[in-house]
Amino acid sequence: MNAVGHVKEPLVRMVKRDEVPLSKKILIRAIAILAALIVDGIFLFLVTGLNPFGVYGVMFGASFGSFMKFKWVLRDLATLLIVGIALAPAFKMRFWNIGAEGQILMGGLMSAVCMIYLGDVLPNWLLLLVMLVTSVLCGALWAFIPAVFKAIWNTNETLFTLMMNYVATSIVACCTNFFRGDNAKMALINMGSKQGWFPSILGQRYTINILVVFALVILMYIYLKYTKHGYEISVVGESENTARYAGIDVKKVMIRTISISGAICGLAGYLILAGKDMSLSTGTADGNGFTAIIVAWLAKFNTFYMVLISFLLVFLDKGASDIASAFQINDYLSDIVTGIILFFILGSEFFINYKLIFRGSVKGGDKHAE
Repeated sequence: MNAVGHVKEPLVRMVKRDEVPLSKKILIRAIAILAALIVDGIFLFLVTGLNPFGVYGVMFGASFGSFMKFKWVLRDLATLLIVGIALAPAFKMRFWNIGAEGQILMGGLMSAVCMIYLGDVLPNWLLLLVMLVTSVLCGALWAFIPAVFKAIWNTNETLFTLMMNYVATSIVACCTNFFRGDNAKMALINMGSKQGWFPSILGQRYTINILVVFALVILMYIYLKYTKHGYEISVVGESENTARYAGIDVKKVMIRTISISGAICGLAGYLILAGKDMSLSTGTADGNGFTAIIVAWLAKFNTFYMVLISFLLVFLDKGASDIASAFQINDYLSDIVTGIILFFILGSEFFINYKLIFRGSVKGGDKHAE
């Protein structure tokens, strides 16, 4: 092909975008949600004959129909959000901590043990403090184990932390059966004395959960963005070789960061036991350890963005539940509705990070210049 000829381009090619302004990111995500609602509306009408606007009204009412429902949204938002905050430093360092479920369970288990065996011994304020310390330490330990193996022997952290979930689930199942005979799920612990329960604030015990988690949003943002530890996490995440060249102790940073991640998951278990469920079961984490992966990843480890994403996921979850009950439809059908919305939101990340250039023709000389 000579210099003045034309070069045939591919039908479409993908090019990574430069930094996208926040306003454009918001616009892309808003278009994705609107498109999802349109697709959902067509799907609902064709499959069930339901009025899509009526369905969306029920979804909205599930979270905003009353002040009590909105408080429940904030309660569940806090539970999901704290796990996303816990995963943020680990994921930013490219350590794929898939073990948040197990770390939450182990933190919750230590809180339950303290409530059962120390509830009649310690005053409530001291009991809550002991529960806090032991839960955080146990969660940190559960993350410390795979962190050490990764740092020293370069094991696969994804598989290791995932397997730790199953170990934690088995331990909790064994302990709950021991505490309550053959029951797979424990009843409310210390129902009569309420030892180990948070005091009510504004009529709810989980008010403390909400306050603690939103304080963590600010603290983790500052930690990752403005501290030396946050800088080291970023450098190690970009390139371990670069970090070593810069004099950073990669093993130390890795173990410290993952231990912090596990400690916050342990704190999540403590908050669930003391301020939300006041009971322990193998389902205490309720899948939040996996859902929080979406939260952390979509937010690009920015804790303030995590608040919005967590709220959206909780909103969709409650909306799906109310749709199923209000219209007497299959739970799976309502999950499809929320799944479509989530799919479009996840897909919008592609258009934020990449752009598509469709076929065109450029001069050969320009092609080389490009």
